Amino acid sequence: MRRLLALCCNRFKHKQNQNHPQRSEGDMENQKTENAADGTKSVNQDMVNSSIRGTNIIVNHDFCGGLHSWHPNCCEGYVVSADSGHPQANSGGNYAVVTNRKECWQGLEQDITGRVSPGSTYLVSASVGVSGPLEGCVDVLATVKMECQGSETKYSLVGRSSVSNGKWEKLEGKFTLSTMPDKVVFYLEGPSPGIDLLIQSVVITCSSPKERRHGIAIAGDQDIVLNPNFEDGLTNWTGRGCQVVLHDSMGDGKIVPQSGKVFAAATQRTQSWNGIQQDITGRVQRKLAYEATAVVRIFGNNVTSSDVRATLWVQSPNGREQYIGISNVQATDKDWAQLKGKFLLNGSPSKVVVYLEGPPAGTDILVNSFVVKHAEKAPPSSPPDIENPAFGVNIIENSNLSNGTNGWFPLGNCTLSVGTGSPHILPPMARDSLGAHEPLSGRYILVTKRTQTWMGPAQMIGDKLKLFLTYQVSAWVRIGSGATGPQNVNIALSVDNQWVNRGQAEVGDNRWHEIGGSFRIEKQPSKVMVYIQGPASGVDLMVAGLQIFPVDRQARFRHLKRQTEKIRKRDVILKFSGLDSSSAFGSCVKIKQSQSSFPFGTCISRTNIDNEDFVDFFVKNFNWSVFGNELKWYWTEPQKGNFNYKDADEMVDLCMSHSIDMRGHCIYWEVVDTVQQWIRSLSQNDLATAVQNRVTDLLTRYKGKFKHYDVNNEMLHGSFYQDKLGKDIRANMFKMANHLDPSALLFVNDYHVEDGCDTRSAPEKYIEQILDLQQEGAPVGGIGIQGHIDSPVGPIVCSALDKLGILGLPIWFTELDVSSSNEYVRADDLEVMLREAFANPSVEGIVLWGFWELFMSRENSHLVNAEGDINEAGKRYLQLKQEWLSHAHGHIDEQGQFKFRGFHGTYSIEIATVTKKVLKTFVVDKGDDSPFEVSIAL
Repeated sequence: MRRLLALCCNRFKHKQNQNHPQRSEGDMENQKTENAADGTKSVNQDMVNSSIRGTNIIVNHDFCGGLHSWHPNCCEGYVVSADSGHPQANSGGNYAVVTNRKECWQGLEQDITGRVSPGSTYLVSASVGVSGPLEGCVDVLATVKMECQGSETKYSLVGRSSVSNGKWEKLEGKFTLSTMPDKVVFYLEGPSPGIDLLIQSVVITCSSPKERRHGIAIAGDQDIVLNPNFEDGLTNWTGRGCQVVLHDSMGDGKIVPQSGKVFAAATQRTQSWNGIQQDITGRVQRKLAYEATAVVRIFGNNVTSSDVRATLWVQSPNGREQYIGISNVQATDKDWAQLKGKFLLNGSPSKVVVYLEGPPAGTDILVNSFVVKHAEKAPPSSPPDIENPAFGVNIIENSNLSNGTNGWFPLGNCTLSVGTGSPHILPPMARDSLGAHEPLSGRYILVTKRTQTWMGPAQMIGDKLKLFLTYQVSAWVRIGSGATGPQNVNIALSVDNQWVNRGQAEVGDNRWHEIGGSFRIEKQPSKVMVYIQGPASGVDLMVAGLQIFPVDRQARFRHLKRQTEKIRKRDVILKFSGLDSSSAFGSCVKIKQSQSSFPFGTCISRTNIDNEDFVDFFVKNFNWSVFGNELKWYWTEPQKGNFNYKDADEMVDLCMSHSIDMRGHCIYWEVVDTVQQWIRSLSQNDLATAVQNRVTDLLTRYKGKFKHYDVNNEMLHGSFYQDKLGKDIRANMFKMANHLDPSALLFVNDYHVEDGCDTRSAPEKYIEQILDLQQEGAPVGGIGIQGHIDSPVGPIVCSALDKLGILGLPIWFTELDVSSSNEYVRADDLEVMLREAFANPSVEGIVLWGFWELFMSRENSHLVNAEGDINEAGKRYLQLKQEWLSHAHGHIDEQGQFKFRGFHGTYSIEIATVTKKVLKTFVVDKGDDSPFEVSIAL
C-alpha cells in the first residue's frame, strides 16, 4: 500500500506557538588553511594510507555514479567506463574527463560544505591524468574554495602533481579550516586550455581527532543532545506545552531507571504533541545523517500502551516551519522501550528542536535517556551467496498427491481428502516462468468440515527455503457449494507465527481459479508453514497443483531484452545531402544518443530541493517528477480557507527550470483516513461546493503545467466522496478536471494491481472500474499502477500489464519502489520491475516513489544513501538507463546513407568528411514499424 512520506511532513494540527529566539550570526573569521602544495609527496605516505581507510567525505569518489555530485566549472565533463576504448580506459575503472576547457582554472568541483568542520585536518589523495596536445608535463592542482557572506571568496592550494600524457599520477595534500565558511568547494584544475583533465578517483578523509571547536559539533560527536541521561538534572531540557520533572522512582517504587539514577517525566500534558524537548541549534549540520535513540515508557490516565514519537521541529531563516518524524515506538506502562531512528537536514536551519510526543493527553512520557549522534555508515551489502538455487524446482512435498495426503496436515479442525478432476496444465503465470512442464496429476486436496475461515491444508517448508532467494507461488483453487457470494482464497505463509499473504484470488463460481504470488525470506526463521485459507466457514475448499519454486530472473531478463529490442527501438536511415556522392562516400559517422524519450521520473518533496546533492542527482537522472504530498488537498488546504501553494509553487519552478515534466498527484483521495477533518464534517451541499472549489483552484492555478493528474486516488480501496455525494461524483471529477485543463491526461491510480496480493485491486476489478467510468462519460486518459511491491516475479507483473493493456490506455508505474535489506537484492528487484515495464508495449512511463534515504515511504528502498553515496540499487538503475541508450559508428554508403537501429530519443551525430567535420542533432520518434528517415544536410 502506498504511504505518505512520513519522515518529512508539515503538521496539520495547530501547534501552540513557541517564542524561540533567532540564532545570531557573528562575524566570520578570515579563512585560514594549512596546505602542502610544495610537491606531490609532501604528505607522509602512512598518513595517506590511514586516511584512505577512514571515511571518505567525497560523494561518488570513483565516478561509478557518472558525474553525480560533481560539477564541471565553466567547461564540460563526462565519465568514461573501463570498457569504452578511450585512450586511458585500461586503468581498470571509470574516470571523469573534463573537456572544452578555455582557462587553466576550469575543472571539476564538489561542494563539501556539510562534510567538513573547523579545526579538523583533511588528507587529500587523487588519481589524475591529462590528455591532449602537449609535450612534457603539466601541473594538476587541488584547490579549496571558501565562500563567506559579506567577505571575499578565498582560495587555498591543497596540492599539485606533475602529469604527462597517458599516465596516472597521485596528487596529495592536506588542509585545515580555522572557522566554518558558508560554503566549501573542493576542485581540481591546472592544465593549459585545450588539455583535457582526467580524474580516476578522489579521497578526502579527516585525520585529526574528533573534537569540538568554535561551538561547532564535529561529525560523530555524541553530545548533540546535552545532558542526555539527566545526570545534571533538567539542565538544557524544557517542556513543550507541559511541565517536566525529575524522578528517581514512581508508582510506589515500581518504576525505576533502566540505567543511571534518575529519569525525566513530561507531565500535565493537555495535547498529544506536548512532551520534553531540547534546542540543538548549531549542533547539527545539514546533509549529515543523525541517529536518535531514546529509552521511554508511559505512565498514568489508565493508558497501558501508546505510540511515543521522536520529532524534529525545524525553522528556516525565512520562517518556514517543518516537522520531521524521526521514529516511533509502542511504549507501555510496564517496561522501558527503546525508540531509534535517523534524520537529515537538507537546508540550513535557523533553529532546530528535538522532542518527544504522542500519547493522549493526561498520560506522562517518561524518558531515561535521549541521545543524538552522527549516524555511522552501514557497511555495504555483499551479494547473497546462494548455493544450488535449483531454479524451477517445486519445494512442496507430494504436490501431485500421488501418496494421498502424505506431507500435508489440516490447519484447524477440518478434514483433508483427495479428489480428482482438477486441471492438468500449470496455471498461466507459473507456465510463463517454468516453460515446458509435465502435466499435473488432475488430483486435488478437498478440505471439508471447515468451521473457521483460516482452516485449510498446510505443510511445513522452512528447511527447504534459502535466504534472499525469490520464490513464486502458484496453485489452482475452487470452492464448493453453499457460499453466499464470491469468496477470497489466499495462499499464506506463517513465518515464526507471523502471517503473510502471498497470493489471493476471488472465487465465486464453479470453476478453477489461478492464484499467483511470490515471497522471499531475508532473516533465518525458526519455522515456516504454507497454508491455503479464506472461504467462509462451512464452504469446502479445493486446492490443486500447489507450486513453490525459486525463479530464474536472468533467464527472464534474456527474454525481456528481446522484447525491448522489438518495441523500444526503430530502424533509422540517415540520408545525407549537400556533397556529391564521391565526396560523401566513406565519410566516418559517429552517433551517440544523449537522451531517451521514455519517461523516467521520481517523487520529490519540498525539503529535498534545499539539498543541492539531491537536486543534482534528480535533474541528471530523471525527466519526470511527482510531488509526494505538496499537491494533495490536505497539504494545500489543511484548514478551510487556509491555503498553502508556496511549497508546490517552488517545486514547479524547479522542475520547469530543468525541463522536467510533472504528474499532478492528486486532486482528490478517496480513502477516508486521508481526508481532512474539516472536509469530513461538511454537509452534503457544502462538500459538493468544496469539491468544485478544490479542482477549480488547483487546475486554474497550474493550468498547462502538469501533464498528468491522478484525479481521485485509490478508488478501489476507498469510497469517501462516493458515499457522501453519490456514484456520479467520480465521473464528474474527471469531467470537471478535463474542462478546466483539457491538455492534462487524467489517470486512475491504485496499488496492489500488479502483485496478485489483493482481490480488491485485481486487474479484472480495475478494468471493470475504468469501463464504468468511461460508460458515464469520464475522460479517463491513463492507468496508474503505483508499484509498491515486494519480491516481484516477472510473469505475475506481466500478466497484470497484459490484462490492463486490452483497454488501449497508456499504463504508467506511478509510485514504484522495492524493498530489501540487501542492496544487491534490492537492485535485482528494481531491475525486474524496470525491465518488465520497459519491455511491455502498454507501459509509457515509470515514476519511482523517491530515491534518497530517509525520504522514502518504505525502509530499505532507497537508491542513494542519506549522505549521497549511490548504493547498488542506484547503480543498477543508472546501468539500465545507459543500456537503453543507443550508439553507432561506421561510414556513409554508396547511396549517401547510414543505417542503424536505435532507441527512441535524441541523438547527436558527428560526420567527418575529407574537408570538414559536421555536428548535428536529430530525434528518433516512436512512430510505427516503418524505418525512420532523417535528412541531414552537410
